[in-house]
Amino acid sequence: MKKLLQDLSYNEIETLVLSLGEKKFRAKQLYEGLMQGKTIDAITSLSAAFKSRLKEEYENEAIKVREVFTSSDGTEKYLFEFADGNIVEGVLMKYKYGYTQCVSTQVGCRMGCKFCASTLGGLLRNLSSGEILSQILLVNALHKKELSAGLGKEARAVTNIVLMGSGEPLDNYHEVVKFLRAVTAEEGLNISARNISLSTCGLVPKMLALANEGLPVNLTVSLHATTDEERVRTMPVAKRYKIAEILKACDVYFQKTGRRYYFEYTLIAGENCDEEHATRLIEMLKGKPCHVNLIRLNEVKERSLKSISDKAAYRFLGLLEKGGLSATLRRQIGVDIGGACGQLRASYLEKS
Repeated sequence: MKKLLQDLSYNEIETLVLSLGEKKFRAKQLYEGLMQGKTIDAITSLSAAFKSRLKEEYENEAIKVREVFTSSDGTEKYLFEFADGNIVEGVLMKYKYGYTQCVSTQVGCRMGCKFCASTLGGLLRNLSSGEILSQILLVNALHKKELSAGLGKEARAVTNIVLMGSGEPLDNYHEVVKFLRAVTAEEGLNISARNISLSTCGLVPKMLALANEGLPVNLTVSLHATTDEERVRTMPVAKRYKIAEILKACDVYFQKTGRRYYFEYTLIAGENCDEEHATRLIEMLKGKPCHVNLIRLNEVKERSLKSISDKAAYRFLGLLEKGGLSATLRRQIGVDIGGACGQLRASYLEKS
């Protein structure tokens, strides 16, 4: 596998262009073409000779769509294939205020959470910053018609990003931070950090490091339990990092960035959604600058965990609200296309 131009910043592209004997303005043409999701060959403003030299060292096509599925609610799910043949998933969720894309940061995952299909095959490799960015560039390119019709400002369909696809973002810390700097860069897609959410299972040292990066993204922590003993049953990471440590790291994040933080709480039958769990959650989080996002479990056939009824989910939500917590029940989308992390990829690999 060759290198990716999408891994380079604008300044690095400029240095590369000059090193190849081209005029400085070619860097702008090349970078703009890449930010439009084009392959090297498709950037018509560049000479054939220059493109040929680029392709000696860099991949012509960083990413392509293997398959795309569209849900009855308009949600789109992609199987992306990278230059080395590895597959990851991506989801595009369409809302009135714009398009939100869920991106993957790793091929597979080593965290082992029992409710997530991404972990079934373990971690194969980290994605580079350019491979993460390319998922968004390609989706923008696929929605060129919406762009020309005026959907999305600054020539992009994707207005919001969530790092909640396959992989644990903070387990790929360096490349994820590099991606965040690239996607928020003024000369690039220029997406505000406030429109980006990063989800972690609670890698405390990396949470503290992220607080000092000057990137005020929305930090979301997968909590899913109210005690360490309960949490370890579904999340092996709980053996290493306790809930108390995670809460302290969240407080530091708020102090450093001024951004309130979020907790994801998947409702699992018989595990974490009785009245006593609601009471403990209220005692643990009340008064903190946070929001609880309740999620109805999207069942994974390889696991034994079961979801609860909508009635029970709303009852749990009501208990939290009555107790003074800011909380919502996430709307289910993309269920008919395997909307949960890792489901589509696992199914594809099984068939392959």
